[in-house]
Amino acid sequence: MSEIPSVGPTEHSERVHALDALRGFALVGVFISNSLSSFSGRMLLPREQALALGAAPLDVAVNSLFGLLIDQKFVTLFTFLFGLGFALQLTRAEGRGASIVPVYRRRLAVLLGIGLVHMFGVWVGDILSTYAVVGFMLLPFRKCSDKAVLVWAAVLLFALPITFTVGQRVLPVVLNGAAEVERAQKATRDAEAAHRAEFLAGLSSDSVLTTQWANVRFGWAGMNNPNRPLLLSIVLGRFLLGLWAGRRGLIQDVERHRPLLRRLAAWGLGVGTTIGLLVLVLNLVYRGVASPPGWLAWLRTPRDVGYLFMGTGYAAAFALLFQKERWRKVLGVFEPAGRMALTSYLMQSVMSLCLYDGWGLGLIARTPPSRTVLLCAVLFAGQLAFSHWWLARFRFGPVEWLWRSLTYGRVQSMRLTPASAAGVAH
Repeated sequence: MSEIPSVGPTEHSERVHALDALRGFALVGVFISNSLSSFSGRMLLPREQALALGAAPLDVAVNSLFGLLIDQKFVTLFTFLFGLGFALQLTRAEGRGASIVPVYRRRLAVLLGIGLVHMFGVWVGDILSTYAVVGFMLLPFRKCSDKAVLVWAAVLLFALPITFTVGQRVLPVVLNGAAEVERAQKATRDAEAAHRAEFLAGLSSDSVLTTQWANVRFGWAGMNNPNRPLLLSIVLGRFLLGLWAGRRGLIQDVERHRPLLRRLAAWGLGVGTTIGLLVLVLNLVYRGVASPPGWLAWLRTPRDVGYLFMGTGYAAAFALLFQKERWRKVLGVFEPAGRMALTSYLMQSVMSLCLYDGWGLGLIARTPPSRTVLLCAVLFAGQLAFSHWWLARFRFGPVEWLWRSLTYGRVQSMRLTPASAAGVAH
């Protein structure tokens, strides 16, 4: 009987260095986004208090640059890279004559478990569980043509969000009348404000049990968010774009795709910046308005398009710059953090809880944007140093090791041998 081909863990020699570095780069923006919007408690404050916290000119500037260059752009990039990683795993499995489905399902099941522990045990804003759930939805697309993948991505990223927004904004008015809709929306806003205030009070407690119980309650309530189907649609659409890019080898073979990458960088950054500037101007105009006009809600889809273009532009520009020797030395600093992205992501949550929650330093709802970004920079620099130190001695990050060991049903070799350590150094 012939031996059945199997899919094993990715060896260092098989890794795409530009992809690891890009993933590490994306983690910087993800950390800043999570810190400014969530960890620091700003999103839990009433609008007036949040504005007052960032009223200094420096903080207005930092917040504006965040909205223009970082907010949701790096999350988009991080999500795109998940789909691209799936394409690489699929290609490697096919090269070995093995099926990716059994191993990939186990990977997703373990990731879902890690994500749920993270969500309910550490931080409500977990994205890993969402990636795992949507990852199962990605599997049927592995046999679709590139054209079909792009069509589905367009439907999920454009058609469905537009339909969802129209249905959410128009249908209630048609069915119930504008006055009734306004009353219902006000009741919803009041309930959400009370819920956020309760959550903030819980996180401000000096008891770990109280803060984490507040996290569990808020996370459970968030599972019923009516916008969740829209989030899943957008995540799957971004996965599909990553799948398409991985199949084409855009990041793996930059020289072959240099003209396309240049166009993607130019159009992505150009269109993304233009839309971002429009949104930024409107936000500044209505910054001090207690009740911004309802038509601003219609900007959600164009804004999401801007996120997509900007994230694509970042990926293409990074890949092009990584081919230049001088830039590779600079951007390569992010590679170890990208190789242990799961560990790095979870570390960011733990470090942030120690900083902001009441049982830690208690900085929640007290840190202006400029100081929050500075804290992120210092902590991420520490993460980079730790990643370099760790991967000089071990094959995987600690959580990656756990993920692989549970996926393959056997304890993975962790320490580097002298020969493999020399290979990593090169």
